[in-house]
Amino acid sequence: MLIETPMSMMAFFRKSEGTWFSQRTVHRFDSAADESGESNLIISVLSKDDPKVLEICEVQNTDPALVSGGASFQWQGNLSEKEPDPNYEAILVDIPNPDNPCEGKFLRNKGYVEGIPVVGVYNFALDGVMTIDTEYERNQGRERAWFITDDFRVRVSTVQIMNGVNLMTYASERRCVSPESLREMMQKQFA
Repeated sequence: MLIETPMSMMAFFRKSEGTWFSQRTVHRFDSAADESGESNLIISVLSKDDPKVLEICEVQNTDPALVSGGASFQWQGNLSEKEPDPNYEAILVDIPNPDNPCEGKFLRNKGYVEGIPVVGVYNFALDGVMTIDTEYERNQGRERAWFITDDFRVRVSTVQIMNGVNLMTYASERRCVSPESLREMMQKQFA
């Protein structure tokens, strides 16, 4: 099965938009036990003039004219009926390289490893694998993500502290079908 592989951050955000069922495993290489869990990951594309995007540009002293857009990432327990907690929302703002949209940097309202505003860099390999590198005050993070199909993607990441790998994560994510999409699929199937 051939899929269209996103080769820019905004194309990746658009292909990722929606709700994903995420199964995640975290391997810690220190004294802490390994962890695993399931959650819903809710991704929404943001325009370059969205107030959340503009606020991050202001906080990080970045000219909004350099921005192509952004995305909101929210997590929710997959059995929870509650809305996602906005305090755990991550906002990424894309600043593509004007000479090569396959690479660039992004602003993030708070980092995954350290909960502070952060700037990361990204690039897309020819096979569509996106690599994100983020330097924090005391840590380094690297995440790779790619689509296996239009509705299944994989993410792996490592965090290094003082030049040693401290933890590694693996997540497989399946797109959740909305009730509207399910109705459309059923109508096509039984038409």
